[in-house]
Amino acid sequence: MKLSFVVPAYNEEARLGRCVAAIIAQVVQCGCDAQIIVVNNASTDGTAAVAASFPGVLVVDEPQKGLYQARRAGLAMADGDLVANVDADTIITDGWITRTLQEFAAHPNLVALSGPYIYYDVSPVLRILVKVFYGGGYLCYLTNRFVFKVGSMMQGGNFIVRRLALESIGGFSKDFIFYGEDTDLARRLSAIGDVKFTFALPAMSSGRRLISEGPVKIALRYAMNFAWATFFHKPFTETWIDIRN
Repeated sequence: MKLSFVVPAYNEEARLGRCVAAIIAQVVQCGCDAQIIVVNNASTDGTAAVAASFPGVLVVDEPQKGLYQARRAGLAMADGDLVANVDADTIITDGWITRTLQEFAAHPNLVALSGPYIYYDVSPVLRILVKVFYGGGYLCYLTNRFVFKVGSMMQGGNFIVRRLALESIGGFSKDFIFYGEDTDLARRLSAIGDVKFTFALPAMSSGRRLISEGPVKIALRYAMNFAWATFFHKPFTETWIDIRN
């Protein structure tokens, strides 16, 4: 089972190297068949050069800035059975690939798998608040998936999907350019198979957006977009702050 990593990167020169290095280390460790694609998404810094410095990494230039555009460009070049979407400021944890391959091998009806973020650069208090937020989100996930059967939950930047399943639903939706794109994808994929969220598949990531905008505002924004994408099939928030500028 081949695994294609797609890493969208806009002005991520400072963080991209750690992300790619962690992926390569685990690919070597497990000896699996893998492809690593970095989408240089209209970057104006040295993002493309950092990506190209890793032998075997495929660098795809997408001049139109946007998460939807970057994910779509990466998917077009992916040839793996599974497509792992990992953000450029994210570091997969030890055993991440092994657990992923085991889950998909053991559950043929599984079309997508996701796990939470562990923010490595926030205060202990914020880490506790994040755990509380994930706890509430997990209850919503269980209710939506098993009671109402209206969708599921995924963490954008830390999820894996069967490529054929993703292509069969038309890929990523251009209606979700930032907020809610992961929830929309989970909702549409859950109509053709199982979409699982598990705390056994965490990834380390930067909490810079959480720090920049504040935990209360971010929690409300994500909660509203989760609800809107699930029940109304559209984003609640159509604009966002570019924290890289």
